[in-house]
Amino acid sequence: MIEKIRLGISSCLLGNKVRYDGQHKRDHFLVDTLGSYIDWVPVCPEVECGLPVPREAMRLVGDPGNPRLLTIRSGIDHTERMQAWAAKRIRELDKEGLCGFVFKSRSPSSGMKGVKVYNDSGMPVHAGTGLFAKSFMDRFPLLPVEDEGRLNDAPLRENFIERIFAFHRWKQYRRSDATIRGLICFHTEHKLLIMAHSPKHYQQLGKLVADPRALPKNALLDEYSWLFFEGLSLLATNRKHANVLQHMMGYFKKQLVPDEKAELSDLIRSYHSGLVPLIVPITMLNHYVRKYDEPYLKQQVYLNPHPSELKLRNHV
Repeated sequence: MIEKIRLGISSCLLGNKVRYDGQHKRDHFLVDTLGSYIDWVPVCPEVECGLPVPREAMRLVGDPGNPRLLTIRSGIDHTERMQAWAAKRIRELDKEGLCGFVFKSRSPSSGMKGVKVYNDSGMPVHAGTGLFAKSFMDRFPLLPVEDEGRLNDAPLRENFIERIFAFHRWKQYRRSDATIRGLICFHTEHKLLIMAHSPKHYQQLGKLVADPRALPKNALLDEYSWLFFEGLSLLATNRKHANVLQHMMGYFKKQLVPDEKAELSDLIRSYHSGLVPLIVPITMLNHYVRKYDEPYLKQQVYLNPHPSELKLRNHV
């Protein structure tokens, strides 16, 4: 892939010293590994809305559904200041062509979920969302988002990175083609990927593409994108992956000899049982796709949804 994917990111995760204590939270995986494929767009809500570095620490207070942003010692309320800046910054980010965002976990401005919100007695509940993160997610509900803490979980990391690459491909299709024929091709290439995440969405998308003239084209594309990314947001499980792997195996029922069929079946069962990672049966299937030049599977994004150098499927 030549064109890098544009992602927003909390600036401190890139190593920028913008935190309240003048430090950073550089994330090795994001910067040094994923960063090879990403054009980062850094955002620091506190600094960009005019607060200094260092500064007094802040926290969320009050109703978890509509909290206030207050400094911890002096109690200065920065809610309106942050919200006004966020509205302006999000309009700017709308022009950046982002394919996702990585937020700073637990931050009162950028935490995606589970941020502490303190009640009148000073007791916290982990039920809040950072003010900027909430505004961003409300404005871009389909955009893949995660925080760096959750990306330490292998299935969540795999899911997020799958989605940002899928979002990038969708944007390329909308920019360069956006025809019904192109939509059918896009859907065909992503069939097994969506099946691994949600058989229900796989069926719904199939019905949508089977009768493309039932809706005006723009409405069709909007409905397709909503269902597609809603489906991809659901985690692919061992059971769903194993179902897709067995489905793929069926394409080689005439080519494989009994020993090869038995070996592949054993690998799929071992993966389903958690004994080997997903990359093991995937590697075997990729081998057979190349060996027998299977035309349908050759075009399936499922087999290579992101760069192999990321080694994501070694851990799920």
